[in-house]
Amino acid sequence: GPKVTYVPPPPPDDEQAIFAHYQTGINFDKYDENVVEVSGLDPPAPLLAFEEANLCQTLNMNIAKAGYSKLTPVQKYSIPIILAGRDLMACAQTGSGKTAAFLLPIVAHMMRDGVTATSFKEQQEPECIIVAPTRELINQIFLEARKFVYGTCIRPVVIYGGTQTGHSIRQVMQGCNILCATPGRLLDIIGKEKIGLHNVKYLVLDEADRMLDMGFGLDMKKLISYPGMPPKDKRQTLMFSATFPEEVQRLAGEFLKTDYLFVVVGHVGGACSDVQQNVLQVPQYSKRDKLIEILQSIGHERTMVFVDKKKKADYIAAFLCQEKISATSIHGDREQREREVALQDFRSGRCPVLVATSVAARGLDIENVQHVINFDLPPTIEEYVHRIGRTGRCGNTGKAVCFFDTSSDGHLAQSLVKVLSD
Repeated sequence: GPKVTYVPPPPPDDEQAIFAHYQTGINFDKYDENVVEVSGLDPPAPLLAFEEANLCQTLNMNIAKAGYSKLTPVQKYSIPIILAGRDLMACAQTGSGKTAAFLLPIVAHMMRDGVTATSFKEQQEPECIIVAPTRELINQIFLEARKFVYGTCIRPVVIYGGTQTGHSIRQVMQGCNILCATPGRLLDIIGKEKIGLHNVKYLVLDEADRMLDMGFGLDMKKLISYPGMPPKDKRQTLMFSATFPEEVQRLAGEFLKTDYLFVVVGHVGGACSDVQQNVLQVPQYSKRDKLIEILQSIGHERTMVFVDKKKKADYIAAFLCQEKISATSIHGDREQREREVALQDFRSGRCPVLVATSVAARGLDIENVQHVINFDLPPTIEEYVHRIGRTGRCGNTGKAVCFFDTSSDGHLAQSLVKVLSD
């Protein structure tokens, strides 16, 4: 294809923008009612409050500025495990604070070890590498990391595809302690010898089941077998997701030390309980009319509509605009600049409807998404759980509607019934 020249705009640097966050919802305290199971040998005791972690003053201040006052279950259990140097696989429902659960203890350790980023090296040697499956998600993790390292010498950097490679290299060469990356761009920059791996102490796979399955499994194997990457007993490997199919749990063993701990909040792969789920039987040919009817009835509330194909995302978005409903679309064939503009239009409320493929199904944390509509159901139940988890985050409530067409969606019927009854 043509040479990619897109350079994303730098994120705002003022303190207010860095610490921008949204309000926890009415059900935030109900997270504590979740049963937490930890499997593995002698796990450390969970934390009851941030104060118990004995973090340094700067980090405590950043936690407060970021609006974190109370730990969620995944944070209570994960933070002490990571601080104790143990490997971890953690499964907790969408929107319940997994990103902070791994960033906080990693930053705490880095501050204790006194790391500083230097921009004079020919090759940068990050202490932490975080990988995630999509560009928008890895950028979100990077923005979260900026909060916790504010006012310290630790430098986070984000690199992802669809942007000019030279730009990624320049970002890395200015000094890099925490590298947030999508797999393709990461391997590309390592191959160009701009990044050395022998200093890696923490390897984080966010959306770990997606990182280990067909899509990215080979890239991850390539990463851990790279010359210079410390073997699993010499680094700390952390995996987080809302879903962990059993075959992926088996695959994960290759990456983790034998004494790793497995934390499950609620039950593995459970849907977020703050999302009200509705299933409508809608045949293929009636879906468009049904969509218009629903969107007109909910007014300007922020809504994500998931479809199965990239072309269909554009088609439905254009169709909605003709019907006087402001919509935009995001999918893998749109240029990165367009993807970022679409997401910004959706976040700002300029376009209250975002039509998306699976590229937006995981991890994205957007304030006030009140509705998720599955225009097309996904191929797997895990994907369904992630999609509806774009609403009902951080204790807020949300609604999900899915169109069920007996002829095309039969494969999901059984697992859907299980998720709903749970």
